[in-house]
Amino acid sequence: MTGNPLSKTPIVMTIAGSDSGGGAGIAADLKTFAAFGVHGTCAITSVTAQNTTGVLKTFDLAPEAVASQIEAVCTDMNIKWVKTGMLASSEIVKEVAKQVKKHRLSLVIDPVMAAEAGGDLLRKEALSVLIEELLPLCKVTTPNASEAGAIAGIPVKTHEDAKLAARKIADLGVEAVIVTGGHLDATDLLYESVSGTFTRVPGTFVRGGTHGSGCTYSASMTACLAYGNSLETAARKAKKFVEQAIQRSLPAGRGADPVNPLGKTLEEKERYLALKDVKEAVSILADSPEFAKLIPEVGCNIGKAIPGARNYEDIAAVDGRIVRYRGRANPVGCVDFGASRHVARVVFAALRENPDIRAAMNVKYSEEILEACREMGLEISSFDRSKEPEEVSTMDWGTSEAIKEYGGMPEVIYDEGGMGKEPMVRLLGPDASEVAKVAVKLAGKLR
Repeated sequence: MTGNPLSKTPIVMTIAGSDSGGGAGIAADLKTFAAFGVHGTCAITSVTAQNTTGVLKTFDLAPEAVASQIEAVCTDMNIKWVKTGMLASSEIVKEVAKQVKKHRLSLVIDPVMAAEAGGDLLRKEALSVLIEELLPLCKVTTPNASEAGAIAGIPVKTHEDAKLAARKIADLGVEAVIVTGGHLDATDLLYESVSGTFTRVPGTFVRGGTHGSGCTYSASMTACLAYGNSLETAARKAKKFVEQAIQRSLPAGRGADPVNPLGKTLEEKERYLALKDVKEAVSILADSPEFAKLIPEVGCNIGKAIPGARNYEDIAAVDGRIVRYRGRANPVGCVDFGASRHVARVVFAALRENPDIRAAMNVKYSEEILEACREMGLEISSFDRSKEPEEVSTMDWGTSEAIKEYGGMPEVIYDEGGMGKEPMVRLLGPDASEVAKVAVKLAGKLR
């Protein structure tokens, strides 16, 4: 092995089949590796004609083709940790075992036998070769209950069964066995053969698609071990990672939805962009001397939601609102998520009508301000607080009523106040910075 000795980014490999539907196999593995920040390489063992409803056909590569891929990568890059997935035939299993020994690879085996959406991925005659020739070479194997039972030769329906199966598998020469709990009670069971100890890794069943969850788990383990994490730490991180990937799964077809390994990474990107946008909006407002006259007595706020916002913590706003101080707009606190439920309720109501409208702010109400909105060509609607039902959120109900009344998404929603409630205008748009620019332009039209 050569590779760049100065590189601190671990380089790992997946030896597995392809999933033309993009949900499992090397597709899931490489997305998971990317999410963990390791460089992922691959050796394809089989090409599957697969979608969310199941595996339609498989086309196994020649063992020589598999070996050539592994050889090409391992003679150029510093590969220490590798995982296997779909190894369909006895010949492929034997060749992979040969390459693991030749390149002294630390191996994580995901003993893939069937696709989540349906379809066999391991021939029966290949299982005995996997048990005899490959499992003794591995550091960790991650079977689910069904796979653990097939390898150990016993049914696995309880955690006691899982313990017995783990011991039997470890007796084959495996250093550590993790029986994943997705088919039991969501608790994974880690068995380390050297110490003879069991560790329970608890979890919870979460809503979402699970196609590719096994691949994602073993790829997570591989990445964590490549970073030098202990087995228990890697198992806990992998467990948590798979749960959030299931929660963020996206509908992709008519069958089992695939997990989304990059979902949290992309969400964090969106959170950064939302914070950045609101901070820019606050700067726009603070830099405008004219805007201060739009600030109501209770102060104003501006916020923006990430795509697919689920709760208040998904909407960034100013902590403590924006107030008028010495004739200028001044934020009381910093921009943060969950800082304003008032603005958040407006945004949530808007999101239900149009997912692209993710930003809102409140400003002072007056007839002059409404007339200026009309002059700017802004679409306007309103709601009447006196008609508000009991036990509802005013902002949620009011925004929804104004949208319903307008028959679409207005850019301005106002109300004329009520007992102890200051009248208010709300400005809505796709981005907080654009809403802020509208507010500044609006202020410029006032005398």
